Amino acid sequence: MTRYTAPTKDMQFVLHDVLKITEQDVPGYDELDADFTSAILEEAGKIASEVLHPLNVVGDTEGCVLENGVVRTPAGFKEAYKQVCEGGWPGLDCDPEYGGQGIPYVLHTAVGEFFSASNMAFQMYSGLTHGAVSAINVHATDDQKATYLPKMISGDWTGTMNLTEPHAGTDLGMMRTKAEPKDDGSFKITGQKIFISAGEHDMSDNIIHLVLAKITGAPEGIKGVSLFIVPKFMPNEDGSVGARNAVSVGKIEEKMGIHGNSTCVMNYDGATGYLLGEEHKGMRAMFTMMNEARLAVGLQGYAQADVAYQNALDYANDRLQGRDVTGAKNPDGPADPLIVHPDIRRNLMEQKSFVEGARAFTVWGAHLIDRAHKAGDKDADGLISLLTPVIKGFNTDKGFEYATNAQQVYGGHGYIEEWGMSQFARDARIAMIYEGANGVQALDLVGRKLAQDGGKHVMGFFDMVKTFIQENGGDEDYEKAFLAPLKAASKDLQAAGMYFMAEGMKNPNNALAGSYDFMTMFGHVCLGLMWAKMGKAAQDALAAGASDTAFYETKIATGKFYMSRQLPATGMHLARIQSGAEPVMALQAANF
Repeated sequence: MTRYTAPTKDMQFVLHDVLKITEQDVPGYDELDADFTSAILEEAGKIASEVLHPLNVVGDTEGCVLENGVVRTPAGFKEAYKQVCEGGWPGLDCDPEYGGQGIPYVLHTAVGEFFSASNMAFQMYSGLTHGAVSAINVHATDDQKATYLPKMISGDWTGTMNLTEPHAGTDLGMMRTKAEPKDDGSFKITGQKIFISAGEHDMSDNIIHLVLAKITGAPEGIKGVSLFIVPKFMPNEDGSVGARNAVSVGKIEEKMGIHGNSTCVMNYDGATGYLLGEEHKGMRAMFTMMNEARLAVGLQGYAQADVAYQNALDYANDRLQGRDVTGAKNPDGPADPLIVHPDIRRNLMEQKSFVEGARAFTVWGAHLIDRAHKAGDKDADGLISLLTPVIKGFNTDKGFEYATNAQQVYGGHGYIEEWGMSQFARDARIAMIYEGANGVQALDLVGRKLAQDGGKHVMGFFDMVKTFIQENGGDEDYEKAFLAPLKAASKDLQAAGMYFMAEGMKNPNNALAGSYDFMTMFGHVCLGLMWAKMGKAAQDALAAGASDTAFYETKIATGKFYMSRQLPATGMHLARIQSGAEPVMALQAANF
């Protein structure tokens, strides 16, 4: 049996020592003092470790079962979901007008990490609902909000997002699902959607599907797509559920991981739907969900790496294998624990330094969303738009890598199901694919986001890094350990951008062939910036006489590892980018 302990102290460090949230001029942040956030995080941590994580293996082994058109979730899921809803967790950051608590998104994100790490498949039910709530809150009519938001925020009803079709994944302009106007202003929705997470289950009274479809006579391609609210049961005026809508489950997908989440084929056979937002502007409304969802998926990536790391660390401390080459550390036993060996230390340090860096990066991203939405900060909005594909792509790539590396610490036992490590790797794998496969994230970053607003936001990022370096010099050890590596990595990233500008105009493939390397390089620079900030915060805490010296000294040592062992990867990625498209495109398709 695996275990999970929520990293409440580390999250508090990010919120208060690094981001200094109570000092930020964001509405609602003045209430997020350390005692308040600690109380919420401690309670969320208890639920994650005591309620959700014990069900993680249950969801993996039992999976979901489709019987007579109804999906039965794994044993214990319904009871756990009820407990989560009774605690008000689904509506933590939602609009108080409709029953939410109105707490800033940054704290919702922190809690979401704990829930995702403890039981990713379970958390997806609430996660998809949260995205649907966001889309309805921004784009719906007042009547639609009054009908759906209170029930969804309470958790009585859940939500989904329906994009993909059997023949149309990333290229949504190819979709065939149709919406025929009816005399009463509603639409008749007909078509099939696949890969629909939480598409059908037995944990809520109703499921509110948000479905992309094309209205009869709409323009071709993506410009003709609209978004519709399609409830499983038609709502009555008193808020109860009424007649069953013409939406059904074709099957549950058999997947590599996240078995506890019901990933469904959904059939719409003339189902009643209601336009959400404007006609032919469905992608605008859907991206309200997608951008939030992509940050949440980036969170899933490092959260799975974290729970895997925690268990690998336990194993490395307990498992006796071999002797320390510098002298026995457990002379009374038959062997020393695995953790004495340098290569095991390397593996664990790579995991630890990534997880803690990715946590700071993602929570900072959530803070930028708060700054954009609550404070109307357009620069923050532009910056998080730039960083979203990096958060999603880099965190999930590395999250899977380090979940498998944690498995490696166990040796053969890591490959045996009873030890539980394979589930973390299998669950983490989907995060690289859904909500926009990571290759598409890289193309979005290089093809769209770099040039957005005339390149204002990427230049703003470089200026932010430069300013931080300039303002935090003076300590020789800190400059050498943190600032010099960050400066070098930032220069690599800028050089890659300059290459794209110079060579991409000559041949677009020169930029696109290097897009994945650029996304990865950008991720390393962002984690480098986070580690420089965390190193400075830890140094300042020690100088101020902090009592927990071990925590801050450990933070500095972990940061130094990342800066010296991980961040130099930017040089390799720059060399790949500057090789251009020719090595990538040299073969004819027939010669692969």
